[in-house]
Amino acid sequence: MTDIREIFSDEVVTRAIVRDVELPDGAGTMALITLDNGFDHTKPSTFGPAGLTSLAEALDAIEARTDLAAVGVTGKPFIFAVGADLKGAALVAGRDQALEIGRLGHRVFRRLGELSVPSFAFVNGAAMGGGLEIALHCAYRTISSGVPAVALPECFLGLVPGWGGTQLLPRLIGPAAALKLIIENPLSQNRMIKGRDAFAAGIADAMFEPADFLEESLRWAAKVLRGEVTVTRTDHTAEDWAKPIADARFLVDMKLRGASPAPYRALELVELARTASRDEGFTAEDEALADLLMSDELRAGLYSFDLVQRRAKRPAGAPDKALARKVTKVGVVGAGLMASQMALLFARRLEVPVVLTDLDQARLDKGVGYVHGEIDKLFGKGRVSADQANRLKGLVTGSLTKDAFADADFVIEAVFEDMKVKQQVFAEVEQVVSAECVLATNTSSLSLTEMAAKLEHPERVVGFHFFNPVAVMPLLEIIRGERTDDATLATAFAVGRTLKKSSVLVKDAPAFVVNRILTRFMGEVIGAVDEGTPLETADHALDGLGLPMSPFALLQLVGPAVALHVAETMHQAFPDRFGVSENLARLVAAGKPGVFKPDFTLDPEAVAFFAGGTSPSTAEEVRLRALRALEQEIRIMLDEGVVAAPQDIDLCMILGAGWPFHLGGITPYLDRTGIAQPRFLPPGVASLPA
Repeated sequence: MTDIREIFSDEVVTRAIVRDVELPDGAGTMALITLDNGFDHTKPSTFGPAGLTSLAEALDAIEARTDLAAVGVTGKPFIFAVGADLKGAALVAGRDQALEIGRLGHRVFRRLGELSVPSFAFVNGAAMGGGLEIALHCAYRTISSGVPAVALPECFLGLVPGWGGTQLLPRLIGPAAALKLIIENPLSQNRMIKGRDAFAAGIADAMFEPADFLEESLRWAAKVLRGEVTVTRTDHTAEDWAKPIADARFLVDMKLRGASPAPYRALELVELARTASRDEGFTAEDEALADLLMSDELRAGLYSFDLVQRRAKRPAGAPDKALARKVTKVGVVGAGLMASQMALLFARRLEVPVVLTDLDQARLDKGVGYVHGEIDKLFGKGRVSADQANRLKGLVTGSLTKDAFADADFVIEAVFEDMKVKQQVFAEVEQVVSAECVLATNTSSLSLTEMAAKLEHPERVVGFHFFNPVAVMPLLEIIRGERTDDATLATAFAVGRTLKKSSVLVKDAPAFVVNRILTRFMGEVIGAVDEGTPLETADHALDGLGLPMSPFALLQLVGPAVALHVAETMHQAFPDRFGVSENLARLVAAGKPGVFKPDFTLDPEAVAFFAGGTSPSTAEEVRLRALRALEQEIRIMLDEGVVAAPQDIDLCMILGAGWPFHLGGITPYLDRTGIAQPRFLPPGVASLPA
């Protein structure tokens, strides 16, 4: 069998550096281990075999000593540790190798909780995956209030916390709180919690401010050793387990419908933690980790992870950032909900004046009021201070005239999706702004080139397509028109980065990427219903993919009128592939919000609009029809150069449409299932980080 160290031959080794620290007030000597890979915080410390061996050797030396009162573990500046080195995970060739990875982590980490002296974890920075598990193995934990990220993200990737997390965390903070970190947060776009949240949840026993975190942690540890501070643990009974397990299983079923095994294995392991011994629990984690390391879901998850961590940060085709112009004021045309969400985001991230305009004072007041109200909510939740809240509210104002844009550097329109309306808006804005002011449009489907055609400076028009809700969805489609210049494009990318969005460069083509693919997908499913397939059959035909919602639930979310408008736009552009459902048009004419009631049971009156077809399909036929249509549309888009590569299609669908992370992007999924012939991606790309 190949030594696992050979698999991780390019490992960036995290070393365990030991130094003695004299604890305050004569509490004794602590051997303090600092985890450090030799790089700054932009390259976080991770663990492969060599890193684990370094920690084991440090513990060997510590255990040989008789003069120590305690052992501590901390990290380099801003980073505690962020878990396993994933680069080698996809190279594991057999189950025995996979099993040894789990066993090695357990052998080393568990020693921290089995020393002859107390162990302390001083969590000074980001702690994720195996990094958090190191801390859990220690007897006591402190955490900095400035820690930006605490998480067990393994289920997000197609794994389980495999070095103690599923066994130690539920026993420490209870199964309900543990399942939130182990399952719910990873399945919610890999949500992280901060240091304060981790302390509130009971993960840490004490919390200190960043400026003197280590000094205060050592002082606290001394008090524990002298008996001046007693840390109590809560016992969790059998009754504490049943409901959280059932609730988590319902959540996983709702989100994935059985499509990914990792969260289900994690559930089993957390349930096992109630009764299993430490040896039994850790062995079960080893077995689960070995199974999942060999799975397609992990390879797919690693591909997705690489997209959002690397490609999203270096957008293909983006101009040199040095060309970007400085943005000191932003204008927003319109004061509806989408415009107000954008105004709030610009104010929070850019921290520059933002002015909304509208033709109606009441509508303008409502838009500005929405922004101020959301800022008040942030203050109420402790997300901003009183001073920050007042400053942010002062940045966002309204105006009935576009003269307020005279000194703006970036103006974005969010008005009705109609070409003539948008052309008129830009013509009016161009009369009052400087020649270098960027004119951005949030259009979801219309041509930028046509929108800018009558302007004096069409080169400064760029597409800046947000997804709803603006604050939550991470994708930003940046569209280059035929005459958009590099300075405008560079400014758009710079603004996108400051907004903390993942930007993808897209050619000026109908509906761009996400809406084009979703419209084709929706059109095939609705077309099958129009032909006579029962609506429920068609709506659930793709449940096995684990999509975030069914097609008709998506229709309800975006609104039938919007979906119909986009379908009509796409039909005008590509009549041979995009149809317009007469039944959907009738639903819109009747003013129906969709086919579901508010409680998401089917509305018979709405469903009746889709009755009458005489050529029903089976669920499998609908599934294949939709997937083959997606394959065709994506291939055409790539031929047209809508994006630079298949990876950009995948990134857009993951971040903008909620394409399941565990499927590894839409193009490798179509490759794996044989739908795409020839394959979109070269061999190996879908299973290894690009």
